Amino acid sequence: MDTGRDSGPDEQRERGGATTSRQDPPGPAVPRQGPSDPTTGPAPLPPRSGTPAPPGTEPADGPRSDEETPPRSGTPAPPGTEPADGPRSDEETPSRSGQDTGPTPGGASPYRRLVRGWRHPRLRTPRRIALGLVLLLLFPLLAGGIALRVNYAGDPAAGTRTRNRDALWLGHAWVDGRKSDADLDALAERLRSTGIRDLYVHAGPLEHDGSLPATAYPSAGRLIAAVHERLPRVRVQAWLGDELATETPDGMRLRRAGTRDAVVRSAGRILDAGFDGVHFDLEPLHSGDTHYLALLDRLHALTRARHVQLSVASHQIDPLPGLHSAAGTVTGHPKWWSQAYFGQVARRVDQIAVMSYDTAMPLQSLYGGYVAQQTALALEVTPKSTDLLMGLPFFHENKMGHSAYAETVAAAVRGTRLGLSRTDRTREHFGVALYVDFAATETDWTAYREDWVGKE
Repeated sequence: MDTGRDSGPDEQRERGGATTSRQDPPGPAVPRQGPSDPTTGPAPLPPRSGTPAPPGTEPADGPRSDEETPPRSGTPAPPGTEPADGPRSDEETPSRSGQDTGPTPGGASPYRRLVRGWRHPRLRTPRRIALGLVLLLLFPLLAGGIALRVNYAGDPAAGTRTRNRDALWLGHAWVDGRKSDADLDALAERLRSTGIRDLYVHAGPLEHDGSLPATAYPSAGRLIAAVHERLPRVRVQAWLGDELATETPDGMRLRRAGTRDAVVRSAGRILDAGFDGVHFDLEPLHSGDTHYLALLDRLHALTRARHVQLSVASHQIDPLPGLHSAAGTVTGHPKWWSQAYFGQVARRVDQIAVMSYDTAMPLQSLYGGYVAQQTALALEVTPKSTDLLMGLPFFHENKMGHSAYAETVAAAVRGTRLGLSRTDRTREHFGVALYVDFAATETDWTAYREDWVGKE
């Protein structure tokens, strides 16, 4: 999810990490042959191959003797004679007519030489080692793919539908004056027949020092009042995010106490504008970051005192134990959180929304199986009193890490329901979070309504 650090049109993504922006802007935001010798003029052209020289002419180095004149192609050399460089070996002797002569003169092709060398008996052991290494690399991928496909099999249990605790991420245009009353009416009409209870409205981004200019959300009051009037049960939360300096030199540094202080002050000021809660999306946030946990403790104390919600967007959980550490060592980007760290975060907030997209899965079945796994992992460590929301991809991109063909709303909903069915199908504090309003299509909304909101 992009931070919203760079301004752009509505078609951009607004997320809290270092990924590509999807947000609304914050304001109405071969070498050539050399020349012949110039002193002698152009050199005479040599006679073409097979063309006899004019009568009376000889080569520049004089007439050739019989010994110097090579026999013509196909004419045997006189008895007792050999090429100047000695007799030919068996490998140099041309094959007889009707046999495979191999490549053109000059030796075997590089490919054939490579194959011939690779088949040499001395390479038998290295060949076996190389094959073993390939199988060693492929086996986990194949096994993982099979496991995810199996995870996507079966039917969701009855009752695994909306609990009317769903959420929707909204772009910055809703708080900077670009949306009209007609837009508000259309939004209300669309949401009435859904299970959406919370709106995460982009009101940032935060500055790297933790501050937030009040000019970033000039029309927030108008939006809040309009939503409360049209949709009394829906809460409007301020979505604040920034890029962390965990993998690049620039960004917010949570290890600085002054920065954390500023974030808490910014949260208090934006709550003064009338928001029903504050939603944080700070990325890339590495698993085990204790400074983030300390910040959440202070923010939750603030929101409890104000009787409003504290919610966060979270990274995905390790599909395999310790995978975030391996990924961090190899790529420098530990994409996942450990399950234990996820639980630590979930215990400090009222809502936690898993960004269960951008998974690099190539097929819908694998993506759906992955979401089912993520749902189960999250349910196992999230307190019963915390709302757990699984993210649905209401956007369409084809890039490294995301396939619009594979990551569909229908596959995500099915995976979510399967994970819920197998782990805690009667859980009430559960829902889905739709990312993001300005990139959604009618197909996305239809899949959400029919597959998640629809009645049994």
